[in-house]
Amino acid sequence: LLISDIIMPEMNGKDLAERIKRIYPEIRILFMSGYTADVIAHHGILEEGVCFIQKPFSRDQLAEKLKLTLEK
Repeated sequence: LLISDIIMPEMNGKDLAERIKRIYPEIRILFMSGYTADVIAHHGILEEGVCFIQKPFSRDQLAEKLKLTLEK
């Protein structure tokens, strides 16, 4: 499981995930951001169907999103 922020200095989360997927094709990925999913999707960083959780989130919200991500 990879949990990564979408917006990071020097490399965004999508690029990081693509690099890791080349090594571990079966890895599950959960992205997070303080920006809304709509804003991120508008900039072409987040594709439809990608697992995403918006900050801030609670432990319960994270646990639920992790469960859904691992079930995919």
